[in-house]
Amino acid sequence: MIGLATLLVATTQASQEQLATSIKEAHLEASRTDAQLKATLEAINALTKQTKGDLRPAYNAYCAEVTKTEAAAGWTRTRVQWMAGDGRKYFQDWQTTVNSIANESLRKKSQKRMDAVQKNYNNVEASLQQAGEKFRPFLSDLSDIQKALATDVTAGGVKAIKSTVKSANWNHQYVDKAIKSALKEMDKMEKALSSQAK
Repeated sequence: MIGLATLLVATTQASQEQLATSIKEAHLEASRTDAQLKATLEAINALTKQTKGDLRPAYNAYCAEVTKTEAAAGWTRTRVQWMAGDGRKYFQDWQTTVNSIANESLRKKSQKRMDAVQKNYNNVEASLQQAGEKFRPFLSDLSDIQKALATDVTAGGVKAIKSTVKSANWNHQYVDKAIKSALKEMDKMEKALSSQAK
């Protein structure tokens, strides 16, 4: 019996540490993606503001930033998926441990604590999902701008995309707000999982 209890505790502790690591890595990737997104916007804004000289180098710089943003977004998606898997495992392990507590009063308190932490974790997932919903169409617009200019890197071509670029700059504030909200929720969850006394 004691061996089983020790195994449950060790498994739950390992799950807690793994989830904390996953959240930290997802946080890092989301921050990188946010910064990369800003670099991409700066590149397209520089192209639309260019009034003389060859437009091709500015267009190529923009294309390079779009590629980096797509790659960063892919890594963020992957990290978030890993985090979700680690989250499911952690809460399953925790629930198994709570269910094994014989003292009814302590079991109820442990269940209440687990439910509160799980609610915080659900907020993290919801905020990441909301950020993803705002991010996908925004990234699609950036990619469409690239395609529209691919065969028309001219003053006229740049003029034709200016309204879409203006719209992208406007919409970025909502994407940025959603990402910042997700990062804030992840910060809270990292603290909730920390073994450090406060």
